[in-house]
Amino acid sequence: MRCEVCGNDYDKPMKIEYRGQQHVFDSFECAIKALAPRCDNCGTIVLGHGMEAGEEIYCSAHCAGQRGHPEMRDRVQ
Repeated sequence: MRCEVCGNDYDKPMKIEYRGQQHVFDSFECAIKALAPRCDNCGTIVLGHGMEAGEEIYCSAHCAGQRGHPEMRDRVQ
């Protein structure tokens, strides 16, 4: 099967179902590039949970604050 990101025809592909659609990748790197969300402020790939405000996702409280969500914090005091 061919990786949908890089086109590599790999003998050990990974199949990932995400939001009801099947995807095929040859590596975690390609899967992350295709499926991981990006910060709505700076555009960095968000690995893990990130910080969510409604439909928006941010990589940090700093980025959330820059987009009008000063209540978000990276740590609990």
